[in-house]
Amino acid sequence: MPMLGDLLAAARQRTGSFTAWLQAADPGLAAQVDVAAGSESITSIGYIRAAVADFSRFAPEEDWATLTSSLRDSDDPGTVCLLAMVHWRLTAKGCEAHSHRHHHAPGTHP
Repeated sequence: MPMLGDLLAAARQRTGSFTAWLQAADPGLAAQVDVAAGSESITSIGYIRAAVADFSRFAPEEDWATLTSSLRDSDDPGTVCLLAMVHWRLTAKGCEAHSHRHHHAPGTHP
């Protein structure tokens, strides 16, 4: 059972095997990631990394509470955490404003 840090390290080191892991863990989510990544002109791995970063920076307290509860009740917290963060980014309203391609004028905030 990999932990979140193990999964992210695998994503940095072995892109092909990480993509295969996501496909095996949740084929439907993997397909959604592929589409979303293509629409942002990034790789699927880049999208997943952005999902983790965006969740860490922008997820509201309620989403953190839900994630924490899910982790506490799970036998595989690394997988639960990563899948939840990716799902959050796919469904978060306004997440395109947090993408790597969105730029704000100096001194402004979304």
